[in-house]
Amino acid sequence: MDPSGVFPTSYRSDRRLIRTRWQFLALVVFMALLLLAPYLVSSRIIAILNMMMISAVIAVGLQICTGYAGQINLGQAAFMGVGAYTASILASKTGLTFLLTIPLAGLSAALFGFLFGLTAARIKGFYLALTTIAAQFLFHFAVLNLPSTWLGGSNGITVPPAELFGLRFVSESSQFYLNFAVSAIMVAGAFGIVRSRFGRAFVAVRDDDVAAGIMGINVAATKANAFLIGAFYAGVGGALWAYLIRFVGVDQFTLFHSIFFVAMIIVGGMGSIVGALIGVFIIRIIQEIIATVGPNIADSVSFLGGDIVFAGMNVVLGGVIALFMILEPKGLMHRWNILKSSYRIWPFPY
Repeated sequence: MDPSGVFPTSYRSDRRLIRTRWQFLALVVFMALLLLAPYLVSSRIIAILNMMMISAVIAVGLQICTGYAGQINLGQAAFMGVGAYTASILASKTGLTFLLTIPLAGLSAALFGFLFGLTAARIKGFYLALTTIAAQFLFHFAVLNLPSTWLGGSNGITVPPAELFGLRFVSESSQFYLNFAVSAIMVAGAFGIVRSRFGRAFVAVRDDDVAAGIMGINVAATKANAFLIGAFYAGVGGALWAYLIRFVGVDQFTLFHSIFFVAMIIVGGMGSIVGALIGVFIIRIIQEIIATVGPNIADSVSFLGGDIVFAGMNVVLGGVIALFMILEPKGLMHRWNILKSSYRIWPFPY
């Protein structure tokens, strides 16, 4: 116990994200390599890194909602779409800077997610999953059936490039630094959330919502807040996506994309921010491999047709999810934690 009367293993000590100098050094080296990446690797790699950073923001939000709060969410792509359309409309029709459009996109998606989060107070499990799928179809229905002058309909919306003090973020390298800055802020915020009283409330509700309610936690508000935060992250990621692609269409935010985000947190490990980042890296690498190899296979075996890439990606990712659910249901971070524990107590068995 230290002089202040707090044990070293208390909540205050647990709030420290970086506990050793080696961890701090590793983080500094990693961040420095990322900042130098546009000068070290090709533009193709930078494009992949841009996709990974945007996916990381969205997957981290889903991790808070599903991994920490235990609320099944199969509508993350719809929340991402709300943010993308909000940023696109604000940027193209009002000329607002991305410093305003990105937060506003997150807020609009958070409001949309909060409406579906209110239903989580009364339903759970399979029925909650169906409700979030309904959000996916409601988003598509609204975009395609509202007047085309509002959301562009099936034609989509063209997005002007992000601009700050006359600097236009047009090239892959300039967009890389924009995505890096926003994703770093969002990931750091996620670590703060899960270490705060809100994060503790999420975990308590996930483990046993009845016991959490007895302890004085507002279970309904906690579940709704989990959807709000998860949707906010998705909306910010959608805004980054809009500025990266410079075009927003409803077919970019389908149920398949929501399943991809779920796969990322399953592979990386539920209930771990770092696990979500690892899952993003692995799933995106698998997608890139399939997208690269698929056309060659289609050309070599003509009877497979040109849809082999899309079908093969879904089959492989579905197989990856199934294998992890069977062989490593707690994800790669759980296996990494076991290896760390084994190393610390070696050569003793326990």
